[in-house]
Amino acid sequence: MEESYVLHLQKQYQKFSDFYLCYCGHARCEPLHSYGPAVRPNYLLHYILDGSGIYHVEDQDFPLHKGDGFLIEPNKQTFYQASEEDPWTYLWIGFDGAKCESCLHSLGLGSDRLTFHCEDDGSLLKLVDSMLTYNKSDTEADFMLQSLLCQFFARLAKGISWGPERHLSKRERENLYIHQAMEYIRNNYANGITVADIAGYVALNRSYLFTLFRRVLGVSPQECLTQFRLTRAKEQLTLTDASVANIAMSCGYQDPQVFSKAFKQQFGITPVKYRKWDRERALRSLEHMAEAPGEAVSEEDALG
Repeated sequence: MEESYVLHLQKQYQKFSDFYLCYCGHARCEPLHSYGPAVRPNYLLHYILDGSGIYHVEDQDFPLHKGDGFLIEPNKQTFYQASEEDPWTYLWIGFDGAKCESCLHSLGLGSDRLTFHCEDDGSLLKLVDSMLTYNKSDTEADFMLQSLLCQFFARLAKGISWGPERHLSKRERENLYIHQAMEYIRNNYANGITVADIAGYVALNRSYLFTLFRRVLGVSPQECLTQFRLTRAKEQLTLTDASVANIAMSCGYQDPQVFSKAFKQQFGITPVKYRKWDRERALRSLEHMAEAPGEAVSEEDALG
């Protein structure tokens, strides 16, 4: 490499375990400069600022040019090389965390789609250059780097386009909408969200969202939201001593009576009676185990 600028981080994971920056940089490569075959422990995105090269993964070769990018997944052997006549200049960010797959999926990237094209006005390079200035391990730097990582993904989300050969199929697009909607429900079910909020988040009208949920999941968005909330409530009734009113609030119900009515309609029993029944069942199971310690309790008996 003729010119390279690199930042390696060590402690980001301590504050941001779901999604955090590991390292970043950019470089202008010499002709035929290559990396690999190699395996990475984390996710890595490259974006080509100029020139061209080739990305090889799992017996596939991807010729790439200015404006293209490629994803390297953890624990997969990859190889990439700059062209001889027009070697590329690229930037990269390495990242990791429990929500990486979800974040990438929201961009349309994953194991089945490892390359992309992104129209950019220089913002991605500016963001990486900003990351490079925070080379100290302190609280300000940690939060600023986290912010810049999110801005980087936001810029990708704005600029990524799929050419004819990269066009998302109707099924892929529908699955992406469902994934985004379910992620929104998981993260916000406790906040009193509505179907309109879900539709707004995935940028679909309510009618199409309803059709999509019915076709893919077999339930309406409202039914899906209700089932998710009540399943979480059921878990809390089993695992905590919180009052029914508090559980209702934590699952997005402002009125405990509305919650109890919905719970009974879904499970055929009120929350109070369910908690009593569940704990009596657990007690019977423990008594049975104490009386016959050498006998295994079947799943059917344990579940009542």
